Amino acid sequence: MPYLSISSGLVDIAPEIVAGAQRAEAAPILVASHFCAGAVVLAALHAAREFDRIDTVRIGAVLDEQDTGGPAGAADLERWSTATTAGLVRRDGVFTWVDGPDAEAEVRRADGTGLDGRSIAVLDVPSLALATDAPDVRFDFAVGESTGRRLGGPASFEAGIEIEGTDRAGAPTRTLRRLTHPSGQRPVTATGVALGVERLVGLRGAAVAPGLHTPEALLDPAYAVERLAESGAVFTDVAVG
Repeated sequence: MPYLSISSGLVDIAPEIVAGAQRAEAAPILVASHFCAGAVVLAALHAAREFDRIDTVRIGAVLDEQDTGGPAGAADLERWSTATTAGLVRRDGVFTWVDGPDAEAEVRRADGTGLDGRSIAVLDVPSLALATDAPDVRFDFAVGESTGRRLGGPASFEAGIEIEGTDRAGAPTRTLRRLTHPSGQRPVTATGVALGVERLVGLRGAAVAPGLHTPEALLDPAYAVERLAESGAVFTDVAVG
């Protein structure tokens, strides 16, 4: 049977990676323990299609403190914080652990206000770095009151995707795209999981070969963005200087 992982942090994927290596012909394994099960990576790669060369990818995500999930989600967050307080970035082409002031960051909400956040050790960093060849990649994360609750509504999901590089004509360019969902992270994560399951069980595309896979290796970013929009997610391009 295919296997899909959605809860292992970067610091604790070793057992499933070793199992997949030792039994490489047993079954397809989708390592999708990215933020929102790979949905943000796929949205970022869809935004990246406009670039000829990518120099920097920076994600800033806000998780509302009332939208962290159930007991299993709480246990995941506790386990990750116990395993490491360091974040993983790609800096000048080298994957680097950062901690202390280097890991601190301000994460912007959809309404433009900031939250104290930090770089985290999440699979999105190596996935985006290796898929785009960007030498500088960082994922910053903050837990706090989302824009939805600030406006008196339910907790919302918010992620900013900032990309710098050159366009098809060779001119320097920078984009900022916001991925938001008025119902929080759960429908975004659920869409990421559904896309992975749909692909693994052969409901879309060719049969997946046994071995280790990541979301960006199996899923079409354009299709993922389409399905995210169907779930209620909103994509907004923000003017940048």
